[in-house]
Amino acid sequence: MNTVSTVKRYEVAGMKCYVCAKAGKDTEAVGICIVCGMGLCMEHAIREDTQVWEGGYPFPATKTKGKIPRILCEECRTALKR
Repeated sequence: MNTVSTVKRYEVAGMKCYVCAKAGKDTEAVGICIVCGMGLCMEHAIREDTQVWEGGYPFPATKTKGKIPRILCEECRTALKR
């Protein structure tokens, strides 16, 4: 058996978009929400620059000066904007 056959034999299904699955669609996820971990397709993934906090547990102490790009779902994006 060659390497390609072996790889295909053990291939498993990838993660699906949670929002699409709730609507009865079968769409591959391309990213994961950094806040809740929901799998998201290109239609539902939102790339947003978010504030980063630094500090110790249990509460962050200060905001950093810059923002970094993150993948978010709509629910978490809305919650972070409040």
